[in-house]
Amino acid sequence: MTSNCPLCTQSGGEVLWENEFCRVVLADEPDYPGFCRVIHKQHVAEMTDLPAPERDALMQVVYAVEAAQRAVLQPDKINLASLGNVVPHLHWHVIPRWQDDRHFPAPVWATPSRPGRHEPPAAALAHLRSALQELAP
Repeated sequence: MTSNCPLCTQSGGEVLWENEFCRVVLADEPDYPGFCRVIHKQHVAEMTDLPAPERDALMQVVYAVEAAQRAVLQPDKINLASLGNVVPHLHWHVIPRWQDDRHFPAPVWATPSRPGRHEPPAAALAHLRSALQELAP
């Protein structure tokens, strides 16, 4: 744990599921409903900082989040990203994308190309929360 790292000192979003080495959070990204992060609990910067079995286990969680998002939200695409340029603490962004979202087809961090945002039914987000709370990678 590093005291100046926001992912060591804060949850990083609404915690939906966790185990001994990672947590899945629903990010506070209003323009991107269902945007999740899979955050490694130990302060490491890169995937290769982890032993191979832990890397594999972390990716199984990422894949399980993607599968839940696809099943529940039915997006046009899922973006997976592990950047860490601003917060060098290992985490994956799992981002459902729709052709009518503000940035599609560009990355969510680009300049928006249109106003507004994609809004799935509130019941879909509630269902996603439930599905992720029962995550079994």
